[in-house]
Amino acid sequence: MKEQLEQLSLTLSHAGCGESAIEKAEMLMKAGQTADLIRYLRLCRCQRMDELHRIQKQVDCMDYLIRQTEKRLR
Repeated sequence: MKEQLEQLSLTLSHAGCGESAIEKAEMLMKAGQTADLIRYLRLCRCQRMDELHRIQKQVDCMDYLIRQTEKRLR
């Protein structure tokens, strides 16, 4: 169980989750609430995807500015 908790914590940290999210996931795992843990991990995943989409929009804006600037140079 200790090894599983360490792996969970490390993976969530690599995924960009904060300390409070990691602690909640650990608590759910320790309590044996597997279904709740899965739901919580899916929620965390959705949050990462929302962040990804937000950043993708920012990258798209930068690409637009680059294309517009290049057009002016021609």
